[in-house]
Amino acid sequence: MTLLYLCSDQFGMGELELGRKLLEMYLERLARSDVKIDLIGCSNSGIFLTTEGSRVIESLRILEKKGARIASCGTCLDHYNLRDKLLIGEVGTMDMTVQLLATADRVIRP
Repeated sequence: MTLLYLCSDQFGMGELELGRKLLEMYLERLARSDVKIDLIGCSNSGIFLTTEGSRVIESLRILEKKGARIASCGTCLDHYNLRDKLLIGEVGTMDMTVQLLATADRVIRP
């Protein structure tokens, strides 16, 4: 199982807007590629990618149509008061995160 772990709303570390632009480009290219992603896990500021205002929601929808399951951290959604603003996927738990990170064959973290 291949897990795309998005624990931030940006690609790498550094200047915020550049990181967001890079992640947007990465997800667009990933959605157009033949790379198989089984699960996309979003935590911390990564939950901004699956909620209202997301700049990457269309890329995530394409990946979901290709078979990727999408889960956003429930604790993170609650922290930012965004649980009712979730646009795609399901609400995940820390137990789920522990299991997935421990058992995934491959973890991609841009």
